[in-house]
Amino acid sequence: MKKYNIANYIRYKEDVKSVIPIDKNYQDYTRKEMIAKFLPLVEIMGRKFPTSTQACGILTIMDLLQIGSEALTKAVDRLDWNRLKNEDGSWKPQDEIEQTLKSFYSKRIKGAIRRRIDMHRGDMRIPEHQLNTMRKSKDKKMVEMFFNSIFLSIDAQPTTDENMMYQIPDKSEPYNIHLMNIYLTSLLKKHLNDREYEVLRMSYGLDCDKHSAKEIAAKLKIEGPSSYVRISELKRQAVNKLIENVDHSQVLDYL
Repeated sequence: MKKYNIANYIRYKEDVKSVIPIDKNYQDYTRKEMIAKFLPLVEIMGRKFPTSTQACGILTIMDLLQIGSEALTKAVDRLDWNRLKNEDGSWKPQDEIEQTLKSFYSKRIKGAIRRRIDMHRGDMRIPEHQLNTMRKSKDKKMVEMFFNSIFLSIDAQPTTDENMMYQIPDKSEPYNIHLMNIYLTSLLKKHLNDREYEVLRMSYGLDCDKHSAKEIAAKLKIEGPSSYVRISELKRQAVNKLIENVDHSQVLDYL
C-alpha cells in the first residue's frame, strides 16, 4: 500500500509555489513557471476519480497524480499560443488567458487519467470489505448491495476531504472474475430489456470493450445534449430492475 509522506508532500507544494511568478503576464512565463502555476490542477482532477481497486484497478492516487503531471507537461509543450491572442495579434486580457489555459490543461489532464484507468481497470470487482458486509446481510439488502457495488460504485464520486493526502485502494478478487461475468451476463439477459442490457454491458465491458456514455448513446441512437444523462438514468433503471427481480439466494453463491 502506498501512502504520501505528509511532511514531504507539504514541502513539495511549498517548493512549487516558490517557482510561480507573482507579477508576470502568462505570455512571458517560462515552461517551468507555466507547469508550476497549473500543477494544482493535477491534484484537483486526480481527486475527482475514485481510487478503489474496482474503479481504478492497480492504480493508486499517487499514480493518478503522476499521470496527470505528465499530461500537464505535454499540454504545456503543445499549447497553441495563438489561441491566447486577439484577431489583431494582441494578447487577450490576463483573466481570459487564464481561463483558456485552465480549460485546456484540465481537459488534457482528465483525459490522460481516464484513459490510463480504462487500460488498468479490468473486469468488474467487488472490494473485499463490501463482500464481508454483504455476507452479513439478508434478503433484498444483500441483492441491493451486490448490484450497487458492481454497477454503480464505479461512477460514484470520491469523498471530498481537502486534508486527505491519499486514499487506500480496496483489496479484492476473492472469487473467479470470469465466472462472475458469465453469471452477470445471464442475469442481465434474463431480467433486462435490450436497451438496458446494452447500457450495462457496454458501460462495464461485459464481453466487450468499455464504452463511454457518449459512445453508448451514439450506438443506441440516443441523441441530444443530455444524452449522457439518459445513459445514467438507464443504468440506474437497469440496476433497480435487477435488485427487484433477483433473489438473494442467487447472489449468495457468489459471495
